[in-house]
Amino acid sequence: MLLLIVAAAGWYWFSHQQQQRGGTIALYFTKQDGSSLGKMLVSMRPRRADESASEYRANLARYAAVQAVAGPPNDVAAIRFPPGTHVRSLTLDGPVANVDLSAEVERQAGGSFAETGEFKALVFTLTAIPGIDGVQVTVDGNRVSTLPGGHLELDQPLHRADW
Repeated sequence: MLLLIVAAAGWYWFSHQQQQRGGTIALYFTKQDGSSLGKMLVSMRPRRADESASEYRANLARYAAVQAVAGPPNDVAAIRFPPGTHVRSLTLDGPVANVDLSAEVERQAGGSFAETGEFKALVFTLTAIPGIDGVQVTVDGNRVSTLPGGHLELDQPLHRADW
């Protein structure tokens, strides 16, 4: 009986500590070869007592999108979003993350190769969050069919299966 009580107390303490510390989230980046993905794990803050589960998930998704657009540290060889690109907003609509990017995203000089690589990283990062399976991209609040280069269709949500 004592062993059962100790085991239950240990489980409770460990699970409570995990909630207080938060966890990690996977941030993906596309390597210079364009087809390989790299992954970094970053710490995420724990859920606050005054924050609902849906608010926490939305905040987590927003953080992940910002980090994906910022890219990995400069010493990591990766395909990156154009300088100045940032996440203007992110909302969740069921399983779809709606990400509004700044107009700098339209300045990609690397053609379809770079455009595909940057969005692949964003989609893989956001769909690593439980409950998100698609990413709808807008630019400066407007839905666009493609970026100026016309290489990647953005009029429908992007999914991991698109790559």
